Amino acid sequence: MSRTDRILTTHVGSLPRSEMVSDVVEAEEAGTPVSAELFDAVITEAVDVEVARQTRIGIDIVSDGEFSKLTYASYIQHRLTGFSGDSPLVTPADLDEFPGAAASVETRRRRPQRFHRPMCSGPVKVRTRAPLDADIRRMGLAVGRHKPMGAFLTAASPGLIAIFHPNRHYPTHAAYLEALAAAMRVEYTAIVEAGLDLQIDCPDLAMGRHTIFKNASDAAFLNHAEEQVEALNYALAGLPPERLRIYVSWGNYEGPHTHDIALEKILPVMLKCRARHILIEAATPTHQHDWRVFGHIALPDDKVLVPGVIDVTNNYVEHPEVVADRLERFASVVGRERVIASTDSGFAPFAGDRMVDPRVAFAKLESLVRGAEIATRRLWSP
Repeated sequence: MSRTDRILTTHVGSLPRSEMVSDVVEAEEAGTPVSAELFDAVITEAVDVEVARQTRIGIDIVSDGEFSKLTYASYIQHRLTGFSGDSPLVTPADLDEFPGAAASVETRRRRPQRFHRPMCSGPVKVRTRAPLDADIRRMGLAVGRHKPMGAFLTAASPGLIAIFHPNRHYPTHAAYLEALAAAMRVEYTAIVEAGLDLQIDCPDLAMGRHTIFKNASDAAFLNHAEEQVEALNYALAGLPPERLRIYVSWGNYEGPHTHDIALEKILPVMLKCRARHILIEAATPTHQHDWRVFGHIALPDDKVLVPGVIDVTNNYVEHPEVVADRLERFASVVGRERVIASTDSGFAPFAGDRMVDPRVAFAKLESLVRGAEIATRRLWSP
Protein backbone atom coordinates (compact mmCIF):
# COMPACT_ATOMS: atom_id res chain seq x y z
CA MET A 1 0.00 0.00 0.00
CA SER A 2 1.38 3.39 -0.96
CA ARG A 3 0.08 6.79 -2.01
CA THR A 4 1.10 9.32 -4.63
CA ASP A 5 -0.07 12.35 -2.64
CA ARG A 6 1.47 11.84 0.81
CA ILE A 7 3.71 9.67 2.97
CA LEU A 8 1.75 7.00 4.81
CA THR A 9 2.58 5.78 8.32
CA THR A 10 2.79 2.35 9.90
CA HIS A 11 4.93 0.49 12.45
CA VAL A 12 6.56 -2.93 12.74
CA GLY A 13 3.90 -4.69 14.79
CA SER A 14 4.43 -5.31 18.48
CA LEU A 15 3.20 -2.78 21.02
CA PRO A 16 3.57 -2.65 24.81
CA ARG A 17 1.21 -5.13 26.50
CA SER A 18 -0.78 -4.42 29.62
CA GLU A 19 -0.05 -6.43 32.75
CA MET A 20 -3.17 -8.52 32.14
CA VAL A 21 -2.24 -9.31 28.55
CA SER A 22 1.28 -10.30 29.61
CA ASP A 23 -0.13 -12.44 32.41
CA VAL A 24 -2.41 -14.52 30.19
CA VAL A 25 0.15 -15.18 27.45
CA GLU A 26 2.86 -16.00 30.00
CA ALA A 27 0.50 -18.42 31.74
CA GLU A 28 0.04 -20.29 28.47
CA GLU A 29 3.81 -20.57 28.10
CA ALA A 30 4.24 -21.77 31.67
CA GLY A 31 1.77 -24.61 31.11
CA THR A 32 -0.89 -23.16 33.41
CA PRO A 33 -3.15 -21.47 30.87
CA VAL A 34 -6.21 -19.51 31.83
CA SER A 35 -9.55 -20.54 30.36
CA ALA A 36 -9.99 -20.09 26.64
CA GLU A 37 -12.88 -17.71 27.31
CA LEU A 38 -10.81 -15.44 29.57
CA PHE A 39 -7.82 -15.48 27.20
CA ASP A 40 -10.00 -14.50 24.25
CA ALA A 41 -11.83 -11.79 26.20
CA VAL A 42 -8.59 -10.19 27.41
CA ILE A 43 -6.89 -10.24 24.01
CA THR A 44 -9.99 -9.16 22.08
CA GLU A 45 -10.48 -6.10 24.27
CA ALA A 46 -6.78 -5.20 24.15
CA VAL A 47 -6.64 -5.44 20.35
CA ASP A 48 -9.74 -3.28 20.02
CA VAL A 49 -8.29 -0.60 22.31
CA GLU A 50 -4.95 -0.53 20.52
CA VAL A 51 -6.40 -0.45 16.99
CA ALA A 52 -8.61 2.45 18.11
CA ARG A 53 -5.64 4.29 19.56
CA GLN A 54 -3.43 3.76 16.51
CA THR A 55 -6.21 4.99 14.24
CA ARG A 56 -6.95 7.98 16.46
CA ILE A 57 -3.37 9.28 16.40
CA GLY A 58 -3.17 8.91 12.63
CA ILE A 59 -1.32 5.64 11.96
CA ASP A 60 -2.53 4.58 8.51
CA ILE A 61 -1.64 0.88 8.53
CA VAL A 62 -2.21 -0.64 11.98
CA SER A 63 -1.57 -3.96 13.71
CA ASP A 64 -2.98 -6.04 16.57
CA GLY A 65 0.13 -5.32 18.67
CA GLU A 66 0.99 -9.05 18.54
CA PHE A 67 -0.92 -9.31 21.82
CA SER A 68 -1.78 -13.01 21.58
CA LYS A 69 1.88 -14.02 21.20
CA LEU A 70 4.52 -14.33 23.90
CA THR A 71 7.23 -13.68 21.30
CA TYR A 72 7.38 -13.06 17.59
CA ALA A 73 9.01 -16.46 16.90
CA SER A 74 8.31 -18.98 19.67
CA TYR A 75 4.53 -18.71 19.21
CA ILE A 76 4.81 -21.27 16.42
CA GLN A 77 5.27 -24.13 18.92
CA HIS A 78 1.56 -23.77 19.75
CA ARG A 79 0.54 -23.92 16.09
CA LEU A 80 2.93 -26.44 14.53
CA THR A 81 3.96 -30.00 15.39
CA GLY A 82 7.55 -31.17 15.65
CA PHE A 83 8.90 -28.98 18.45
CA SER A 84 9.94 -30.03 21.95
CA GLY A 85 12.46 -29.39 24.70
CA ASP A 86 14.47 -26.20 24.95
CA SER A 87 17.62 -24.71 23.49
CA PRO A 88 20.01 -22.10 24.83
CA LEU A 89 19.82 -18.50 23.70
CA VAL A 90 22.69 -17.54 21.39
CA THR A 91 24.02 -14.19 22.55
CA PRO A 92 24.84 -11.62 19.85
CA ALA A 93 28.51 -11.15 19.02
CA ASP A 94 28.47 -7.51 20.11
CA LEU A 95 27.27 -8.48 23.59
CA ASP A 96 29.99 -11.14 23.74
CA GLU A 97 32.46 -8.34 23.11
CA PHE A 98 30.88 -5.98 25.64
CA PRO A 99 29.48 -8.13 28.51
CA GLY A 100 28.71 -5.05 30.60
CA ALA A 101 26.29 -3.91 27.91
CA ALA A 102 24.65 -7.34 27.96
CA ALA A 103 23.91 -6.97 31.68
CA SER A 104 22.49 -3.49 31.08
CA VAL A 105 20.18 -4.76 28.33
CA GLU A 106 18.73 -7.41 30.63
CA THR A 107 18.19 -5.09 33.61
CA ARG A 108 16.13 -2.74 31.46
CA ARG A 109 13.49 -5.35 30.74
CA ARG A 110 10.23 -5.01 32.63
CA ARG A 111 10.05 -8.76 33.31
CA PRO A 112 12.61 -11.51 32.94
CA GLN A 113 12.15 -13.41 29.68
CA ARG A 114 10.81 -16.81 30.68
CA PHE A 115 10.01 -18.86 27.62
CA HIS A 116 11.20 -21.97 25.85
CA ARG A 117 12.98 -22.13 22.53
CA PRO A 118 12.04 -25.70 21.62
CA MET A 119 14.09 -27.58 19.07
CA CYS A 120 12.69 -29.22 15.98
CA SER A 121 12.55 -32.86 17.00
CA GLY A 122 10.00 -34.29 14.55
CA PRO A 123 8.05 -33.63 11.35
CA VAL A 124 6.80 -30.04 11.06
CA LYS A 125 3.13 -29.78 10.17
CA VAL A 126 0.17 -27.59 11.11
CA ARG A 127 -1.07 -28.64 14.55
CA THR A 128 -4.05 -26.29 14.74
CA ARG A 129 -5.39 -23.18 13.06
CA ALA A 130 -7.37 -22.08 16.10
CA PRO A 131 -4.92 -19.40 17.40
CA LEU A 132 -4.44 -18.01 13.89
CA ASP A 133 -8.16 -17.90 13.20
CA ALA A 134 -8.69 -16.14 16.53
CA ASP A 135 -6.07 -13.50 15.64
CA ILE A 136 -7.75 -12.88 12.30
CA ARG A 137 -11.20 -12.68 13.88
CA ARG A 138 -10.09 -10.22 16.58
CA MET A 139 -8.33 -8.01 14.07
CA GLY A 140 -11.30 -8.11 11.71
CA LEU A 141 -13.63 -6.97 14.48
CA ALA A 142 -11.35 -4.09 15.48
CA VAL A 143 -10.77 -2.97 11.89
CA GLY A 144 -14.48 -3.10 11.16
CA ARG A 145 -15.20 -0.94 14.18
CA HIS A 146 -12.44 1.66 13.86
CA LYS A 147 -11.84 1.64 10.10
CA PRO A 148 -8.13 2.39 9.67
CA MET A 149 -6.84 2.85 6.13
CA GLY A 150 -5.08 -0.51 6.30
CA ALA A 151 -4.18 -3.30 8.71
CA PHE A 152 -1.63 -6.08 8.93
CA LEU A 153 -0.76 -9.14 10.96
CA THR A 154 2.76 -10.45 11.47
CA ALA A 155 4.07 -13.97 10.98
CA ALA A 156 7.48 -15.56 11.44
CA SER A 157 9.50 -16.41 8.35
CA PRO A 158 10.86 -19.93 7.87
CA GLY A 159 14.36 -18.54 8.36
CA LEU A 160 13.43 -16.82 11.62
CA ILE A 161 11.93 -20.02 13.00
CA ALA A 162 15.05 -21.93 11.95
CA ILE A 163 17.44 -19.64 13.87
CA PHE A 164 15.29 -19.57 17.02
CA HIS A 165 14.42 -23.28 16.99
CA PRO A 166 17.43 -25.40 15.97
CA ASN A 167 16.92 -28.39 13.70
CA ARG A 168 17.44 -31.80 15.31
CA HIS A 169 15.26 -33.80 12.91
CA TYR A 170 15.72 -32.96 9.23
CA PRO A 171 18.85 -34.18 7.39
CA THR A 172 19.74 -30.72 6.06
CA HIS A 173 19.02 -27.07 6.80
CA ALA A 174 17.38 -26.81 3.38
CA ALA A 175 15.02 -29.68 4.17
CA TYR A 176 14.09 -28.01 7.46
CA LEU A 177 13.36 -24.72 5.68
CA GLU A 178 11.24 -26.53 3.09
CA ALA A 179 9.09 -28.13 5.81
CA LEU A 180 8.73 -24.82 7.63
CA ALA A 181 7.75 -23.05 4.43
CA ALA A 182 5.06 -25.60 3.64
CA ALA A 183 3.60 -25.35 7.13
CA MET A 184 3.77 -21.54 7.39
CA ARG A 185 2.18 -21.11 3.97
CA VAL A 186 -1.13 -21.95 5.63
CA GLU A 187 -0.75 -18.99 8.00
CA TYR A 188 0.44 -16.59 5.32
CA THR A 189 -2.39 -17.48 2.97
CA ALA A 190 -5.08 -17.24 5.64
CA ILE A 191 -4.01 -13.72 6.66
CA VAL A 192 -4.06 -12.41 3.10
CA GLU A 193 -7.33 -14.17 2.25
CA ALA A 194 -8.89 -12.48 5.29
CA GLY A 195 -8.27 -9.11 3.66
CA LEU A 196 -5.30 -8.17 5.85
CA ASP A 197 -1.76 -7.36 4.79
CA LEU A 198 0.89 -9.89 5.81
CA GLN A 199 4.16 -8.83 7.40
CA ILE A 200 6.78 -11.56 7.38
CA ASP A 201 9.33 -11.05 10.15
CA CYS A 202 12.82 -11.82 8.80
CA PRO A 203 15.47 -10.68 11.30
CA ASP A 204 17.27 -13.86 10.29
CA LEU A 205 18.46 -11.98 7.19
CA ALA A 206 20.40 -9.47 9.32
CA MET A 207 20.45 -10.37 13.03
CA GLY A 208 21.22 -13.96 12.14
CA ARG A 209 24.70 -12.91 11.03
CA HIS A 210 25.85 -11.89 14.53
CA THR A 211 23.89 -14.56 16.43
CA ILE A 212 23.61 -18.10 15.11
CA PHE A 213 26.08 -17.43 12.26
CA LYS A 214 28.50 -15.29 14.28
CA ASN A 215 31.37 -17.75 13.78
CA ALA A 216 30.77 -18.09 10.05
CA SER A 217 31.99 -15.95 7.15
CA ASP A 218 29.86 -13.36 5.40
CA ALA A 219 29.85 -15.58 2.32
CA ALA A 220 28.54 -18.57 4.28
CA PHE A 221 25.88 -16.45 5.95
CA LEU A 222 24.74 -14.96 2.65
CA ASN A 223 24.46 -18.45 1.15
CA HIS A 224 22.14 -19.40 4.01
CA ALA A 225 20.21 -16.16 3.51
CA GLU A 226 19.65 -17.05 -0.15
CA GLU A 227 18.21 -20.41 0.96
CA GLN A 228 15.96 -18.67 3.46
CA VAL A 229 14.56 -16.23 0.89
CA GLU A 230 14.02 -19.08 -1.56
CA ALA A 231 12.02 -20.97 1.07
CA LEU A 232 10.05 -17.85 1.92
CA ASN A 233 9.17 -17.22 -1.72
CA TYR A 234 7.94 -20.79 -1.99
CA ALA A 235 5.65 -20.15 0.97
CA LEU A 236 4.42 -16.87 -0.57
CA ALA A 237 3.84 -18.23 -4.08
CA GLY A 238 0.60 -16.96 -5.58
CA LEU A 239 0.00 -14.29 -2.94
CA PRO A 240 -0.24 -10.71 -4.27
CA PRO A 241 3.07 -8.89 -3.65
CA GLU A 242 1.27 -5.62 -2.89
CA ARG A 243 -0.25 -7.25 0.19
CA LEU A 244 3.12 -8.45 1.50
CA ARG A 245 5.68 -6.78 3.76
CA ILE A 246 9.10 -8.16 4.70
CA TYR A 247 10.71 -6.84 7.86
CA VAL A 248 14.47 -7.17 8.36
CA SER A 249 16.23 -6.29 11.62
CA TRP A 250 19.64 -6.38 13.24
CA GLY A 251 17.94 -6.87 16.62
CA ASN A 252 16.00 -4.28 18.61
CA TYR A 253 18.11 -4.30 21.74
CA GLU A 254 20.11 -1.37 23.03
CA GLY A 255 23.53 -2.90 22.47
CA PRO A 256 26.70 -1.74 20.72
CA HIS A 257 25.74 -3.36 17.37
CA THR A 258 29.39 -3.38 16.37
CA HIS A 259 28.99 -6.67 14.48
CA ASP A 260 25.93 -5.81 12.36
CA ILE A 261 26.38 -6.92 8.78
CA ALA A 262 26.26 -3.99 6.35
CA LEU A 263 22.95 -3.33 4.60
CA GLU A 264 24.69 -3.19 1.23
CA LYS A 265 25.74 -6.83 1.67
CA ILE A 266 22.30 -8.19 2.48
CA LEU A 267 20.08 -5.86 0.44
CA PRO A 268 20.48 -7.76 -2.85
CA VAL A 269 19.26 -10.91 -1.10
CA MET A 270 16.37 -9.10 0.59
CA LEU A 271 15.18 -7.64 -2.70
CA LYS A 272 14.65 -11.14 -4.12
CA CYS A 273 11.67 -11.63 -1.79
CA ARG A 274 8.25 -11.47 -3.46
CA ALA A 275 7.03 -8.88 -0.94
CA ARG A 276 6.56 -5.38 -2.34
CA HIS A 277 7.18 -3.56 0.92
CA ILE A 278 10.70 -3.64 2.42
CA LEU A 279 10.91 -2.63 6.10
CA ILE A 280 14.38 -1.87 7.47
CA GLU A 281 15.87 -0.29 10.58
CA ALA A 282 17.25 3.17 9.87
CA ALA A 283 16.89 5.21 13.08
CA THR A 284 19.50 3.59 15.32
CA PRO A 285 22.93 5.24 15.43
CA THR A 286 24.39 2.21 13.64
CA HIS A 287 22.09 2.46 10.62
CA GLN A 288 21.13 6.11 10.15
CA HIS A 289 23.50 6.32 7.18
CA ASP A 290 21.92 3.39 5.35
CA TRP A 291 19.76 5.65 3.17
CA ARG A 292 22.92 6.20 1.12
CA VAL A 293 22.99 2.52 0.12
CA PHE A 294 19.99 3.09 -2.15
CA GLY A 295 22.08 5.58 -4.09
CA HIS A 296 24.13 2.74 -5.57
CA ILE A 297 21.78 -0.25 -5.14
CA ALA A 298 18.61 0.81 -6.91
CA LEU A 299 15.26 -0.05 -5.36
CA PRO A 300 13.41 -2.08 -8.03
CA ASP A 301 10.43 -0.36 -9.60
CA ASP A 302 8.00 -2.83 -8.04
CA LYS A 303 9.22 -2.25 -4.45
CA VAL A 304 8.23 0.26 -1.76
CA LEU A 305 10.68 1.22 0.99
CA VAL A 306 9.42 1.41 4.58
CA PRO A 307 12.33 2.76 6.64
CA GLY A 308 12.35 2.90 10.40
CA VAL A 309 12.60 6.55 11.43
CA ILE A 310 11.77 6.01 15.12
CA ASP A 311 14.14 4.21 17.52
CA VAL A 312 12.22 1.75 19.72
CA THR A 313 15.00 1.02 22.22
CA ASN A 314 14.98 4.26 24.23
CA ASN A 315 12.63 6.81 25.77
CA TYR A 316 13.72 9.77 23.66
CA VAL A 317 10.79 11.07 21.63
CA GLU A 318 12.11 12.01 18.20
CA HIS A 319 11.15 15.53 17.18
CA PRO A 320 8.82 15.55 14.15
CA GLU A 321 11.39 17.61 12.25
CA VAL A 322 13.96 14.83 12.81
CA VAL A 323 11.45 12.30 11.48
CA ALA A 324 10.78 14.51 8.46
CA ASP A 325 14.49 14.91 7.73
CA ARG A 326 14.98 11.14 7.79
CA LEU A 327 12.05 10.56 5.46
CA GLU A 328 13.21 13.23 3.04
CA ARG A 329 16.64 11.62 2.78
CA PHE A 330 15.07 8.33 1.70
CA ALA A 331 12.71 10.12 -0.67
CA SER A 332 15.70 11.83 -2.29
CA VAL A 333 17.12 8.46 -3.40
CA VAL A 334 14.05 6.28 -4.07
CA GLY A 335 11.30 8.82 -4.79
CA ARG A 336 8.63 10.31 -2.54
CA GLU A 337 5.90 7.96 -3.79
CA ARG A 338 7.87 4.92 -2.68
CA VAL A 339 8.44 5.78 0.98
CA ILE A 340 6.22 4.80 3.92
CA ALA A 341 7.19 5.93 7.44
CA SER A 342 7.68 3.29 10.12
CA THR A 343 9.40 2.45 13.37
CA ASP A 344 12.72 0.62 13.51
CA SER A 345 11.20 -2.48 15.08
CA GLY A 346 8.42 -3.50 17.43
CA PHE A 347 8.17 -1.82 20.81
CA ALA A 348 7.69 -5.13 22.63
CA PRO A 349 8.81 -8.25 20.75
CA PHE A 350 8.47 -10.18 24.03
CA ALA A 351 5.44 -9.91 26.31
CA GLY A 352 6.44 -7.84 29.30
CA ASP A 353 9.14 -5.90 27.43
CA ARG A 354 9.30 -2.31 28.63
CA MET A 355 12.47 -0.87 27.11
CA VAL A 356 10.18 2.03 26.22
CA ASP A 357 7.45 3.28 28.54
CA PRO A 358 4.04 2.59 26.96
CA ARG A 359 3.02 6.26 27.02
CA VAL A 360 6.34 7.23 25.47
CA ALA A 361 5.84 4.57 22.78
CA PHE A 362 2.64 6.25 21.64
CA ALA A 363 4.23 9.69 21.89
CA LYS A 364 6.85 8.36 19.48
CA LEU A 365 4.11 7.12 17.13
CA GLU A 366 2.43 10.53 17.28
CA SER A 367 5.76 12.12 16.36
CA LEU A 368 6.01 9.67 13.46
CA VAL A 369 2.67 10.92 12.15
CA ARG A 370 3.57 14.59 12.58
CA GLY A 371 6.94 14.06 10.92
CA ALA A 372 5.32 12.35 7.94
CA GLU A 373 2.97 15.31 7.60
CA ILE A 374 5.91 17.75 7.59
CA ALA A 375 7.80 15.67 5.02
CA THR A 376 4.70 15.47 2.87
CA ARG A 377 4.27 19.25 2.84
CA ARG A 378 7.90 19.74 1.85
CA LEU A 379 8.04 16.98 -0.75
CA TRP A 380 4.76 17.86 -2.43
CA SER A 381 5.04 21.64 -2.20
CA PRO A 382 4.77 23.42 -5.58
